[in-house]
Amino acid sequence: MSRSTLTVRLLQLQVENVSKRYKGSDFFALSNFSLDLGHGVLGLLGPNGAGKSTLMRIIATITRPTHGTVYWNGIDITQQPDKIRSVLGYLPQDFGVYPNLNADEFLHYMAAIKGVEPKAARKRIEDLLEFVNLLEARKRPLGDYSGGMKQRIGIAQALLNDPKVLIVDEPTVGLDTEGRIRFRHLLSELAGERVVILSTHIVSDVETTANDIAIINNGQLISRSSPEKLLQTVEGKIWDWVISSSELPVVKQNHLIRSIIRHREGLHLRVIAEKSPAQEAQQVSAPTLEEAYLYCISTQRTREVRAG
Repeated sequence: MSRSTLTVRLLQLQVENVSKRYKGSDFFALSNFSLDLGHGVLGLLGPNGAGKSTLMRIIATITRPTHGTVYWNGIDITQQPDKIRSVLGYLPQDFGVYPNLNADEFLHYMAAIKGVEPKAARKRIEDLLEFVNLLEARKRPLGDYSGGMKQRIGIAQALLNDPKVLIVDEPTVGLDTEGRIRFRHLLSELAGERVVILSTHIVSDVETTANDIAIINNGQLISRSSPEKLLQTVEGKIWDWVISSSELPVVKQNHLIRSIIRHREGLHLRVIAEKSPAQEAQQVSAPTLEEAYLYCISTQRTREVRAG
């Protein structure tokens, strides 16, 4: 058996027909959701409220599913959660720090919680602080850190136990452009022989990091493909259209508009449509991943409306 075959076999995360209904409600945050993952970066895309965080919490064994189960290398983690907890790194959306601790103190504390031996923890923390570029700030109180620095210390704590499964939930919300780019590069370096799940509603976060994209909406998986195949879904469906300002209200009611740029001659619209929205509209030859994402979400909503 080759090493690559062995690696894939030992890194298998399966979500099977998972549903989640919260107590006191008839609303399903997830509905018969299934997803098989191996090593690499999966970009989990969906609008706010789509069910992404619920799925992440179920995989991280923080929340139990109402129905269905999750398997890690064939083991049901809803019944044996410690099997994945020992190899899991998790950066939740609402990750918080102890403001009076410095980076060294915080990471040693987290290492103790995760059961990392003190000697191994010292070396690991040194390596991680260098990796996330926080060596020079290691003695500063975390309360003085910027949003980007807190996210980087968050990824460091998630990596303390050298996890085989790494989950990061909406990691760039609140970061400036520079911080977002730095974080994306950081995630790209972590792919290797890990299952990495990047959950976000920001398409550009997955564009440069994910080799696999799953789109979720209303608790359901609506698309799973490579970025290249996802882009193919909108080929021939993006249009450049110039209209007057007075036409905009009617156009908004009848078409999916990706962007609006105001020029002297009128409003330049980038419209997503199966066919030309107007005789003067020009087809765009290079669609973007965000347009493919919006098209998938819009198509699902249209199907739901027609189904009643």
